[in-house]
Amino acid sequence: MARRLVSRIGAHTSTAGGVYKAAEEAVELGCNCLQIFTRSPRMWRASAPSARDVARLNELRAEHDLNPLVVHGNYLTNLASNDREIRKNSIQSFRLEIENARAVGADYLVIHPGSAKGQTVGDAIEGLADALVKSQEGFDWGALTLLLENTAGGGATIGRSFEELATLRAAIKQRAKVPLGFCLDTAHCFEAGYDVSTAAGLRAMVREMDLYIGVENVPVIHANDSKTPLGSNRDRHESIGEGFIGAEAFERILRHPKLRRMAFILETPMGEDGTHQANVDRLRGLAPGAKN
Repeated sequence: MARRLVSRIGAHTSTAGGVYKAAEEAVELGCNCLQIFTRSPRMWRASAPSARDVARLNELRAEHDLNPLVVHGNYLTNLASNDREIRKNSIQSFRLEIENARAVGADYLVIHPGSAKGQTVGDAIEGLADALVKSQEGFDWGALTLLLENTAGGGATIGRSFEELATLRAAIKQRAKVPLGFCLDTAHCFEAGYDVSTAAGLRAMVREMDLYIGVENVPVIHANDSKTPLGSNRDRHESIGEGFIGAEAFERILRHPKLRRMAFILETPMGEDGTHQANVDRLRGLAPGAKN
């Protein structure tokens, strides 16, 4: 019997028609974890998922052992912004985001740290921490944990390095008790200058990650190849093995003793059949022994 190297492989699936539809799609793909949006990622307005749809989602998760459930935050939200209107909308939007994530029973809510446009990174980090804490005042996090995702480093985005993420965590922790961890995106790492395509580069990246934020605080990996070269700072995802990172590198990542117990969730382009099936199969094939 093959030794189990990876316990969780999933994909970002669609909630069109109800949040439970994402779980149905995950089951069809052969996933045992999933990521969803609980609302349109490109609109400020939002409504809560219906109780009936959530109940069906929970039934499917229990029946098929779909864990963890990860919610990805809205793309418009920029808690670091120093623009008064964007900041106001972002605080309201984030509050809706965490309430929805809690309502669907999510384990994790992933957000991008935002942009420091028009200010220093230090000021943006302080502003982000203040806005995040303000937006979650009085909120019962329960079993939900907030995950800050590393970025590709384009423009003035925050979170391109593990040191920057650690600084952000410290700023948040000084202000409130927010359950906080991190989500690692392989494409973003590579695009930000961490060469995870080589064995030596992967070892160096894991060492730095462990030093600044602690590997134990990274429960989720977004498994994406990169359409752009090392250090491009351009966020462009590619199918596994078809980008600059490559299949051999993903096999090393999936087998790494400090990474293999994390949940690997695909955000890759859809295949010709309109699904993530090819990438799910490819990822699972690189990690023999993965639980199905």
